[in-house]
Amino acid sequence: MTAQDLKNSILQLAMQGKLVPQDPNDDPAIELLKRIKAEKTLLIKEGKIKKQKSPTPITEEEKPFEIPENWIWCRVSDIVLQNLGGGTPAKNVPEYWGGDIPWASVKDLPMADFWLNETQDAITRSGLNKSSSNFILKDNIIICTRMGLGKVVINTIDVAINQDLRALMVSQYIFKMFLIHFFKSSRLVGKGQTVKGVTIDVLENMLLPLPPFEEQKRIVAKIEELLPLIERYDESEKRLLELNRKFPDELRKSILQQAVQGKLTEQDPHDEPASELLKRIMVEKARLIKEGKIKKEKPLPHISEEEIPFDIPEGWEFARIGLLCSNFQYGTSRKSSKSGKVAVLRMGNLQSGRIDYRNLVYTSNEEDLSKYKLNEGDILFNRTNSRELVGKTAIYKAEYPAIFAGYLVRLTPIEIDNDYLNLVMQSGFFKQFCMSVKTDAIGQSNINAEKLKAFICPVPPFAEQRRIVAKAEVLLSVCDSLK
Repeated sequence: MTAQDLKNSILQLAMQGKLVPQDPNDDPAIELLKRIKAEKTLLIKEGKIKKQKSPTPITEEEKPFEIPENWIWCRVSDIVLQNLGGGTPAKNVPEYWGGDIPWASVKDLPMADFWLNETQDAITRSGLNKSSSNFILKDNIIICTRMGLGKVVINTIDVAINQDLRALMVSQYIFKMFLIHFFKSSRLVGKGQTVKGVTIDVLENMLLPLPPFEEQKRIVAKIEELLPLIERYDESEKRLLELNRKFPDELRKSILQQAVQGKLTEQDPHDEPASELLKRIMVEKARLIKEGKIKKEKPLPHISEEEIPFDIPEGWEFARIGLLCSNFQYGTSRKSSKSGKVAVLRMGNLQSGRIDYRNLVYTSNEEDLSKYKLNEGDILFNRTNSRELVGKTAIYKAEYPAIFAGYLVRLTPIEIDNDYLNLVMQSGFFKQFCMSVKTDAIGQSNINAEKLKAFICPVPPFAEQRRIVAKAEVLLSVCDSLK
């Protein structure tokens, strides 16, 4: 997948309402359209814009995909107050050129940027008046309709435009950068016969999936978070011959390392600090011990300054994983079969942090079904495997009833986001720990539960754990798509 394909995929997800969560407190988009209509009516009454022809009604057959409930389908003309074209002053009249009015043509619009900051040519007031060019005030959308399809920008300076460009003055109730990304995602199709181009009718009748105003801003913010990653990938793509097939995995490792060091998300000073979370975990563990649900364990060693692996944000803490979980249980050693009541998960079923339900074996042993039944959110740790694979983990999502085999250890997190802990255990930081504590025998390595309990885990506030998981899932899905 090229960087452009990746960018297109992200933009498509954005336009389908799948890039950021919806907020039920947002005003629905239908209210935006009502306000835009009232805005247009007022501007027409004041003589500032001309009355437009009514847009063509949208049929169900036209809608290309489902959108969230508080979005609405509309046409571009519904949200545009004015749509102005341009022209070129006569080239053979010197007094039309070299003036102080920047004059924009296709060559001035960058493909990879969103801003028009300067132009190569300038015209005079006379050149503007004696041509079909229009003078466009700054902070409007300028789009190529011929020759350079896909170029769309916001002008940061007042400019005149040529005939290959259109200037869209959009309503104040539209976040302009959202519309920029919409046009970037739309893959405009040219209708010209000799010169590829888009007609005014095609442009104005384009279907626009319109989110609430606040969600428009959230979508743009999320895209802006992802674009630097795509740009870095684009730079790597240019050195494609130097890269090997491990690139997606290396990128995945980088994302995971950023996550565990608090560099993947912004910290929120309003979050409850992790120190309070650890207090609750200790209280909950004491309760479980008192009720006989778990056994009292020997105290975990204090974390010394020398053991701290890296700096973490304020509000985070380090804790041994033995404190964070109530259960470190080895699986069944009983032999399984090709059929039975319940699946028995083995080390081969743990793949990239997830359960792979292919190549299953089964059991019907009632004692094992009771003792080793997995609960949703349990994390499975592979204690015995090859040197490269020992220590791999996966989170059980209860897709199918299952128990687990003897080379696996069940961890049950307490008051910790299960997905976050599983994410930490996918990181290179955790892999380094596994390499440092494993014992090697012929053809395999082993890490017992007592050694595992000593792992020093970075613990963010619970709310930030959730944010880290949400962001990592988006980025890791991008990594998966690169394979």
